[in-house]
Amino acid sequence: MQKIIIASDIHGSARWCAELLSAFENEGADKLILLGDLLYHGPRNDFPDDYSPRKVFDMLNAIKEKITCVRGNCDSEVDQMVLEFPIMADYALLEVNGKTLFLTHGHLFNADMPPLLKKGDLLLNGHFHTPCCQEMANGATYVNCGSVSLPKEGTPHSYLFIDGNTLYWKDLETGGIFDCIDL
Repeated sequence: MQKIIIASDIHGSARWCAELLSAFENEGADKLILLGDLLYHGPRNDFPDDYSPRKVFDMLNAIKEKITCVRGNCDSEVDQMVLEFPIMADYALLEVNGKTLFLTHGHLFNADMPPLLKKGDLLLNGHFHTPCCQEMANGATYVNCGSVSLPKEGTPHSYLFIDGNTLYWKDLETGGIFDCIDL
């Protein structure tokens, strides 16, 4: 079975991008799905640790064949000019264990503005920088992976890891699991 890491909101932090890529390697993951906000910190955020968009795009371009990415609200066409993999789609669909994963940043589709999904499907996003898992009215599950570089509300720097039939929330600093659900 394929091992997948899903992460969001690097916001130009070379330190946290390096930590994410180290976790990607340590987990033995096959695919890295990025849910947007890769290079720019955004006008509402302070600069993240080791803010260096150039280093971030160099690190990500080095593994471009393993990345699937959707556009975040801080991503733009100028970012696409330096990234060697597509980033401008508002969403992507992934089939895992017979369930549809709707992958998006969160500024267009989220728990309050969900896309059309069926019971058992998952809506995955970042944007809010806070890990979350909740069932939506239609029986689909809303999952927020949190933020790689700028976590909010006292949550850890985090990512999601899909291994087999389980989706894990993991702390990027410790590698520890702080939540999981069956797929």
